[in-house]
Amino acid sequence: MRVDILAPAHEPPVPRAYVLSMVILSFKGRRDVEVHLFRPAVDPAEAADWPWERLLGEPVAPGHDDPAGSRRLLLEAFTADERNAVVDYLKERYQDRVSFITGQALSFPIPLGLRPLSDIPEGKTVGFIRFDKVPHYPLPFPIRGFYDLARHKPLVDEG
Repeated sequence: MRVDILAPAHEPPVPRAYVLSMVILSFKGRRDVEVHLFRPAVDPAEAADWPWERLLGEPVAPGHDDPAGSRRLLLEAFTADERNAVVDYLKERYQDRVSFITGQALSFPIPLGLRPLSDIPEGKTVGFIRFDKVPHYPLPFPIRGFYDLARHKPLVDEG
């Protein structure tokens, strides 16, 4: 398993600023499935005093200037300590099933109008791994993994 945690060029303006993804060798009949990890539930009171005027930037597109989704997207990020705990957990629990883990800090300011991962509806090929529902889950906070199977090749050629 390869782990690449990229150090930010500058110290992030808030502690909850780190994102993680991993690649699962085989998952639900697909190979090399990319999974984006996030915190599904963080108390918004944690961010009550954050300098939102500096954290959020211009709209991602004209007419998409609602800050709610971008705020929640930031709250889904990990702190450095949480990021490290998640990486350690994945290395220990899934070492034979995960080929790659990558992490980095978000870029600030975050555009307005973004959609948090937790708002994406599950469907035929899109879903969430609920790690905290796995027996003997050791972390004191829940994590989810978003995946889209349609973006990955099947394990068996369908030709």
